[in-house]
Amino acid sequence: MIPLELRFLHNPDATEGYVACALSGNIMRFYKNKSGTWSAMKVIDIPAKKVEGWALPEMPALIKDLIISLDDRYLYITCWIHGDVRQYDITDTANPKLVGQLFLGGSICNDGSVKVTEDKELKSQPDPLYINGKRVEGGPQMLQLSLDGKRLYVTTSLFSSWDNQFYPKMAKNGSFLVMMDVDTEKGGLTLNKNFYVDFGTEPDGPSLAHEIRYPGGDCTSDIWV
Repeated sequence: MIPLELRFLHNPDATEGYVACALSGNIMRFYKNKSGTWSAMKVIDIPAKKVEGWALPEMPALIKDLIISLDDRYLYITCWIHGDVRQYDITDTANPKLVGQLFLGGSICNDGSVKVTEDKELKSQPDPLYINGKRVEGGPQMLQLSLDGKRLYVTTSLFSSWDNQFYPKMAKNGSFLVMMDVDTEKGGLTLNKNFYVDFGTEPDGPSLAHEIRYPGGDCTSDIWV
């Protein structure tokens, strides 16, 4: 399954969390039993897409990051290859409910060389993303969420060797940092085109941004009491 990122709930009394399994497209919930042992169960399954014109006949989502809102209500994940950010309501931690989804680039844009021949989720391939007249290459990767849960940030670069292979134009022209406005009541994601950082215009040349941190604490690791 190739587990990558792991997050506990922020509630310090909680004994459960989620782990992203990249290539299989799964999110696993892990939790402590009353006996003191630990168990895990699959709670999210993002199916691979059958494609033509790509490295393999089936394209995995490649879940790269996940983050949980500070109130433990929402789980956010990125699918670097498919190109979408997803928001799940985890009020019932064993049964996440998809309430928001937004495509921010990726490998299946409708003007690219990849043709999706079978998709269990989408009816059509998504449009490419342009901000200020420039195409956003790459796919959504690392996440950060404001403490009030209303602003979700994402970068588009994974690491240079994979960037070069899957998104060579981004590797050459630089990555982006973009922000989504979050509906914290009903769920939902909206791209805010008034905020972005184009790392292709750095003084020393195009750069590939990765991690995002708030000074003084953020939703990656903070807890509440």
